[in-house]
Amino acid sequence: MYSYIKGVVSIIEPGYIVVETHGIGYMIYVSNPYSYKLNEEILIYLYQQIREDENTLYGFKTKEEKDLFLRLISVKGLGCKMALPMLSGDNMNGIHEAIESGNINYLKKFPKIGDKVARQIILDLKGKLASDEKTSKQDFTELSETLKSLGYKQADIKKILPMVDASKSLELQVKDALKLLLK
Repeated sequence: MYSYIKGVVSIIEPGYIVVETHGIGYMIYVSNPYSYKLNEEILIYLYQQIREDENTLYGFKTKEEKDLFLRLISVKGLGCKMALPMLSGDNMNGIHEAIESGNINYLKKFPKIGDKVARQIILDLKGKLASDEKTSKQDFTELSETLKSLGYKQADIKKILPMVDASKSLELQVKDALKLLLK
């Protein structure tokens, strides 16, 4: 199972990008391929779906985006190919709000999401996303304060926070953050 890949964007197609690392090109399905630039070095979080007849990689710019995707595909009737387009643009906050407020019409605006699936998303995820969001923000508040005390600017800290794993201990988060800040 892959967690992330760091490499150079070598191909951009309507549904996917190819990220080359160490001479190997990985085809990664992303929500908005045109938000990437050719020859740009990126770090992309991955979800690998293995089935009898396919081995597919799905990519995400931030850990939060990947976490939301994993929550969405846990909903009965909502697969990877339906969940991925929901993450295009800046829809994450809108999706959170729609689920918490029970706004079926907002969810139905996404391709292949009908009334039944929209209701199932709300039923399965209402109340669960907000608590995860609060937990990760609290974890990063302590990390941010630690990095500020070491003399780093808030703008620089904010840029690297999405690349830090919130589930790790504060000590490991600081270690990872310092590596990212020193680049």
